[in-house]
Amino acid sequence: MAENFFLDNKDLRFHLRNVDLEEVVRFRERDFRDALDFPDAPESFADALDSYEQVLKMLGELCGEFIAPRARSVDLEGAKLENGKVSYAKATVENLDVLKKAELLGVTLPRKYGGLNMPSTLYSMMMEMVSRADASLQNLVGLQDIGETIYRFGTEEQRMNYLPRFASGEVDGAMVLTEPEAGSDLQSVQLKATQDPKTGQWYLNGMKRFITNGCASVHLVLARSEEGTKDGRGLSMFVCEKTPGLKVRRIEEKLGIHGSPTCELQYVNVPAELVGSRRRGLTRYVMSLMNGARIAISAQAIGIAEAAYREALEYAGAREQFGKTIDNFPAVYEMLVRSKVNIVAARTLLYETTKYVDLRDNYEHWVDHGEPETVTAEVKERSKFYSKVAAVLTPLSKACSTELANKVAYDGLQVHGGTGYMKDFNAERYARDARITNIYEGTTQLQHIAAIGGVTQRVLDPLMDEISHLPFQGKLRRLASAVDMGRERLKHAAAYVLSRDDSEYQLLMATRLCNIETAIFSGYLLLRDAFADESRTPLAERYIREALPVVEQDCAVVMSGDYSIIDNKKDILDM
Repeated sequence: MAENFFLDNKDLRFHLRNVDLEEVVRFRERDFRDALDFPDAPESFADALDSYEQVLKMLGELCGEFIAPRARSVDLEGAKLENGKVSYAKATVENLDVLKKAELLGVTLPRKYGGLNMPSTLYSMMMEMVSRADASLQNLVGLQDIGETIYRFGTEEQRMNYLPRFASGEVDGAMVLTEPEAGSDLQSVQLKATQDPKTGQWYLNGMKRFITNGCASVHLVLARSEEGTKDGRGLSMFVCEKTPGLKVRRIEEKLGIHGSPTCELQYVNVPAELVGSRRRGLTRYVMSLMNGARIAISAQAIGIAEAAYREALEYAGAREQFGKTIDNFPAVYEMLVRSKVNIVAARTLLYETTKYVDLRDNYEHWVDHGEPETVTAEVKERSKFYSKVAAVLTPLSKACSTELANKVAYDGLQVHGGTGYMKDFNAERYARDARITNIYEGTTQLQHIAAIGGVTQRVLDPLMDEISHLPFQGKLRRLASAVDMGRERLKHAAAYVLSRDDSEYQLLMATRLCNIETAIFSGYLLLRDAFADESRTPLAERYIREALPVVEQDCAVVMSGDYSIIDNKKDILDM
């Protein structure tokens, strides 16, 4: 039977049918009036779901039959820089060509610009499958997402110029932010944007480093447009195209993701256009761009984890030791069960996150561009609420998915034993590819700093209350009560940290509090999923029974008031 990465993934199919996207889809399709103008637009929500399923089936087949079998050759050949020109691995070129011919680019862009007009949730599902097949390919395809930033913040002229070319695959993109002295600290960006006072033309000059797919034909560049400034308020966003003045100086030698070139760039008088307003490059546009990228990396991480888990499961079912296959040994099947359950938990968290990202985007568009008489106080209030929820869930999902991918890939290699360390199996590649996911687009530690405010302010409590009050019966009720108790401990722990009024202690406890929040919220989501489909009850039970003891322990640490690491760090590190 042919491999299809959508049809063989029961969990992914469950989420397509159970993530409540009707409001999101109805908004994007203008109450399905788009069907009057575009013959391929759905006429109802059911029609839209069927259409999405067909797209996922088609991509799932390409991933299983065409892309995945070539991933090892992509990893071995990698991208190269010769005579100033970057070239992809041969299979990467073929993979991009097949996706282009299948018209699977420009996923979220409106049909007016040649896109598929699909929600971010569907885009994330597609990126998960692509990453399961070849994680490095996701980096290239996913960067088409910079078209979404141009759509949201660019002029209509810029949209008409760039978006149809992104949707058709004529151009590819790069998100150009970091510099040698400005990695996580983007306020320190120094690349200069200067404007010719006579013509109004902007020019870019300076260096950028660690730029994924920096050889792309269209760049979104964060640059300092306000001379004399030193912080984020002097930065603006620009779009430019590849010219002779834009040079790739080198590509990095990396541990993994070999099919995706990571470039060092030099800009010499490169003509550029301002995107949006001056001074809002970092504070508004980059944050939007980064949050979209964080969702994409969450999907990438789950795709890698799914691939690593399946490879380990297959190996354990075939490898015999002491007269039986190793999946019969408790130490091995415990690793496999834990991997499966945690992947399912991270996936339900991801698609809950993307649902709120879709709702946030819809309501922000409504507030910014809707008819004034329709922008009521209720619409503004909803927009504000969805924005706050998305701002907490996005970093929590990114941290959870990417740490999970590393753990699953690590355990997958462990299941393989010595053979997993060799290049005969894909296990070592998954471990190498997973390692970058909890570093780029913001390390896990930065994700926790981004989320901790929303955790202590209990932004997600209304969502948890709603699930807690579902009419659970029997085992699900007992598990829900246990999660309720865990949440009460979390509330006490968060209140305790706030009561200390000590920012250093709050930051020190941020990782534990975020992990507890993630465990509690994911527990609720799995219970809700089991309520919708009883066969998922063992997944929810296993996750909750593993998670709650850790929640208990972390709450105890948070509420211990232990300052010894703060007080003694220097003495310990100096020993």
